Amino acid sequence: MNLMIKDVRLYSAVSKMSRPIADSTHDISAIKFYVVEIETGDGVVGQGYLLSFHYSPAAIEGALKDLRKFVLAHGYAINQTIRLKQDYDVETEYFGNTGLLRWAYGAINVAMWDAWGKLLKQPIYRLLGSNAKKIPVYGSGGWINYTTEELLDEVTAYKARGFQAVKVKVGSPDMQRDIERLTKCREALGSGVKIMMDANQGMNVSDSIKLSDTVRPLGIHWFEEPVSNKDFAGYEIIRNKTGISLAMGEREYDCEALKELIRRNALDLWQPDLLRLGGVEEWRNSAILANAYHIPCLPHYYKDYDVPLLATISNPYGAESFDWIDAIIDNKMIIDNGYAVQREGAGWGFSFRKEFLVPVKD
Repeated sequence: MNLMIKDVRLYSAVSKMSRPIADSTHDISAIKFYVVEIETGDGVVGQGYLLSFHYSPAAIEGALKDLRKFVLAHGYAINQTIRLKQDYDVETEYFGNTGLLRWAYGAINVAMWDAWGKLLKQPIYRLLGSNAKKIPVYGSGGWINYTTEELLDEVTAYKARGFQAVKVKVGSPDMQRDIERLTKCREALGSGVKIMMDANQGMNVSDSIKLSDTVRPLGIHWFEEPVSNKDFAGYEIIRNKTGISLAMGEREYDCEALKELIRRNALDLWQPDLLRLGGVEEWRNSAILANAYHIPCLPHYYKDYDVPLLATISNPYGAESFDWIDAIIDNKMIIDNGYAVQREGAGWGFSFRKEFLVPVKD
């Protein structure tokens, strides 16, 4: 049995749903990804992908190419994820092994786990031990640039599909617009669907408090990233002043922010980003730390990886659901009445369709 990685291939891909979107801090021109594909000496193939949007393609491709060269030069088996991370952390320390370089490692880590699952003919959630819990998902989107009609179309479509919770972007230049959008969503959805709001770090503390207090009658379930991810005192003040549940974590490359927010009793939901943290092991380590302080895990974006991982920890809260890759993979995740159905295929249980993969030029 040859577990060694003999080839690493890099691709870009664009969602069939690609269109300009915006939150309070970013205008996003396209929904794009990079896909890392590895192959063992025995021909087992694994894939991992990262969400890139339109940002820094040359930098992302450079980081992925450097990592590919490192892996092929030093030789790693698909089950040596920890050894590779340790070695690459040493290699990248000079220019900073948190940030973009960790994203690159995260993508190949996910691909290695995919290949390992395929070799053993088991889905990831079975390899790591299942908690046998159903994983709820919420419908995400609600972008700032949506018209009211587009917003209501999206949230009511989620409800029609059986979703029991939706998330809406806030942080408009005019707070009244946010209030009106949230109010119309509540009117359209009724009381049976939870509504969350996400400012993407685009607000200040006083406005976050004002918005939270104003929309209290709407029953907002939680407030994501109201202020900068470095403003730990701000999170503490908002939580203490309003009592609203706070969620954050998607911008973090390690657990330092989580530790500080725990110290301040200023966080209710931990939102690890699988790729930013550097893959499966670090994602799970962060969830274990959060659980030690009774903070549930509600990861950022990657539902096709997060749903199986949530099934392996003791404190799963739910997963964020976008449909962005559904039309360009071979086996989209099934959502049944607001809960994700675990894929039973080996590894992560899906692969990108070849016709949508564009090789990254050397």
